Amino acid sequence: MTQTYLTLNDGNKIPQFGLGVYMVPAGPETEKAVLEALKLGVRHIDTAHAYQNERSVGKAVKESGLAREEIWITSKLWPSEYGEGKTAAAIDKMLARLDTDYIDLLLLHQQFGDYLGAWKDMEKAVRAGKVRSIGISNFESDRLEEICEAAEIKPAVNQVECHPYWQQRGLKKRMAKYGTIVESWYPLGHGDQGLIDEPLFTKLGQKYGKTNVQVILRWHIQEGNVVFPKTTNPRHMQENFDIFDFALTEEEMDEIRQLDRKKRFYNVSLADQERMLGAWKPAD
Repeated sequence: MTQTYLTLNDGNKIPQFGLGVYMVPAGPETEKAVLEALKLGVRHIDTAHAYQNERSVGKAVKESGLAREEIWITSKLWPSEYGEGKTAAAIDKMLARLDTDYIDLLLLHQQFGDYLGAWKDMEKAVRAGKVRSIGISNFESDRLEEICEAAEIKPAVNQVECHPYWQQRGLKKRMAKYGTIVESWYPLGHGDQGLIDEPLFTKLGQKYGKTNVQVILRWHIQEGNVVFPKTTNPRHMQENFDIFDFALTEEEMDEIRQLDRKKRFYNVSLADQERMLGAWKPAD
């Protein structure tokens, strides 16, 4: 099964479908999930320092037997690691945890702290060959424009909540001038049953012989989003990945676009986020 790739604004090609390991325990559980995904043909693994499982991801990548250049690894820096000099050191520690010579995509995990200083160090890491592409995550306030205008290397991606009930059309318009694309967390609306059971997805699933979840993931692919649904269940992993043998028509895509309710499943104010995230630091 052949998956699709997107060309980023820096010319690098990113696998559009990946495996997310958020809240997957470090050790055998993460290693097994990553190995299973790679065996299926998935070539993009999304982790973060805050997930505390980078070492397990790196170990599985080594054990897979695949050439390093075949696998796209995304990871993220925490705000406590932001700042010129501080971020450079954090990147070196991340490379050591992942046991790799380079990171394919490095993101700022949250829009707090000295993100401008961090970005300067990330740009230096690209020039040094330690990182291939750089981007941001959860930048939806006017801090998005602030960092994009200050950047010499424009963010390749912005990883945010995105699904048929919250399609991020406004954000996409704001990012278009920078060539920044959306990576979706909560691609299935945090597994919301109301979203998954939408009659339209049932109808389309019956037409194409697919599940409702597969129809939603296919919509993401055709919308140009990068997705990495999280699962440790091999059967679900296989089903999630089995979306490259059919295509929705433009009329069907438009029908799904009409489902946009501007409904988030993660609703926390900027101030509340800053309070929650400011005091916590991931362990090395």
